[in-house]
Amino acid sequence: MSPLEALVALNLLPKIGPVRVRRLLDIFGSASAILEAPLDRLLRVDGVGEETAGILRSWRDHADPSSEIAEAKERGIRLVTQDDADYPAPLRDIYDRPLLLYVWGELAPRDRHAISVVGSRRATTYGTHTAKKFSYQLAQAGFTIISGLARGIDTAAHEAAVAANGRTIAVIGSGLAKLYPPENFGLAEKIAAGNGAVVSEFPLHAAPDKQTFPMRNRIVAGWARALLVVECPAWSGSLITANLATEYGKPVFAVPGQVDKPTSAGCHQLIREGATLAADPSHILDDLGELPFERPTASAGPAATPESLPELPEDEAAVYAAVSADELPVDRIIERSGLPAHVVTATLMKLEMRRLVRVFPGFRYARR
Repeated sequence: MSPLEALVALNLLPKIGPVRVRRLLDIFGSASAILEAPLDRLLRVDGVGEETAGILRSWRDHADPSSEIAEAKERGIRLVTQDDADYPAPLRDIYDRPLLLYVWGELAPRDRHAISVVGSRRATTYGTHTAKKFSYQLAQAGFTIISGLARGIDTAAHEAAVAANGRTIAVIGSGLAKLYPPENFGLAEKIAAGNGAVVSEFPLHAAPDKQTFPMRNRIVAGWARALLVVECPAWSGSLITANLATEYGKPVFAVPGQVDKPTSAGCHQLIREGATLAADPSHILDDLGELPFERPTASAGPAATPESLPELPEDEAAVYAAVSADELPVDRIIERSGLPAHVVTATLMKLEMRRLVRVFPGFRYARR
């Protein structure tokens, strides 16, 4: 059995987990040695009871690593272990680091400069817009955007990073053959096709459940240089992710909302407890500093003058024409442009990045 097959076998076993496997690896030295260890030696390991030892001794009844590896290869999925150079460096430093990662797409050295963006699955219009604005500008600044591919804030963060021609990593709480939620499969394809990677620590056909999502969240928290919580209620799982980030020594940023909105209560709680208030992407960039590599090509330049105004694509020209020197609400701009709402909101973000329009409270826009 190869070292990779042994690791995959361990990862396929039920009721083991990365912390217990790490303890076993410290004692036995390799995955193969764990699977070959006699029962009495396994039982002498702290935290390994009869049930766990029995599973390890009968591992062939639970795992077929050769088939798992072959199917991953057929699907274009790489298996990345801690011995591989492209295993994410920040994850090596967390005590419960994943044993291995299933990677659909490509990891890059620049992904160590990442910001995780999380928030409510039931995002409001405010939350969605804010997540897109922050993620777009952070991706433009060269940061990789990490999120969980869930509905709501996660989806908005990934979409904005792709729109910015930046990089994004989607860490999911299921196997890659059971991608969840299924309606985001198209977005996952875009990410894997050239904008980053979709990543899971779970076997290919693992279904999502109440345990897999908290496990996913520790990767989201541990991989990034910082965590941004955009919008969440007081009972949100995003608060758990924020607590994990704090445990790992990562700075946590939170976006404030209206004080009477339950949808922002979790962010306000984080700010009260010491998270840094982020009202604009520049607040995060100021704290984290400049990145030592080339940014995406569409980064914002100085404000355009009428003489230097570039020729705009059709949609951008139509939206820009609909914006006036006076503040206009988004609904009015949509009406004047004649374009669908989702096109207008995405295009306004691009125009804001080009410094052609300015956004005001209440999602009102005016030309610069």
